[in-house]
Amino acid sequence: MDWFWFVLVGFICLVVGALLGFFIARKTMMNYLKKNPPIDEQMLRVMLMQMGQNPSQKKINQMMKAMQKQQNKK
Repeated sequence: MDWFWFVLVGFICLVVGALLGFFIARKTMMNYLKKNPPIDEQMLRVMLMQMGQNPSQKKINQMMKAMQKQQNKK
């Protein structure tokens, strides 16, 4: 019966470790993305110009607010 407890405790430790690792990694990535957003205004301006649009500052501000709202929603 000793092997049963050894396997059971090992399996429980594996599951708990995987769950803790997932939540810690998720929290770390959320903080990283909040501090370092993947797209800034300059990148957005370049993307719009590559698509053939002439971006105004108002349009860029609207798109940035929409992206921030979407990020905060999650």
